[in-house]
Amino acid sequence: MDLTPFGVRASAGSLRVGDGVVLPHAWSDSGVVAAPVSNGAQLLHLAIAMCVLNDTYREAKRLGLPLDGVTVEADGGFDEQWTSTGVTYSVTIDSSASAEDRARLLAAVDDVAEIPKAFRKGGPVTRVH
Repeated sequence: MDLTPFGVRASAGSLRVGDGVVLPHAWSDSGVVAAPVSNGAQLLHLAIAMCVLNDTYREAKRLGLPLDGVTVEADGGFDEQWTSTGVTYSVTIDSSASAEDRARLLAAVDDVAEIPKAFRKGGPVTRVH
C-alpha cells in the first residue's frame, strides 16, 4: 500500500523493519516499530494499525495458528474541515499456516478489532470543562 503523509506502518516479529518509535509489545519480545508518528492524523491511524496488529497476534493464538511477524499499514484522508474521509488498512503476516487459515485469521481480526469497530460506528468526542 502506498502511504500518504497521513499513513503509518506498525511492524513486529519477523516483519519488524524500519526506523521509528519502538513500542513495548506483549506479543513480540523485540517490540513494535511504528513510523512515522509525528502528527495527530498519524496517531489516529496508528491506533487502528496497533489494534489490528495486537489482535492479529491474539487471534492467531486463539485459533492455534503459527505467526512469526505482522505488518499493518493504515492510512486515510481528511476533508477541508479536517473530518476523516475514512481509513484503510492492510495486513501482511509471516505464517506457515495455509492460505485458507491465514484468510480466516484476517477475517476474524477484522471482525473483532476494537478500534476499527469504534471508528466505524463513530461517536461523540466531547471536551470536558
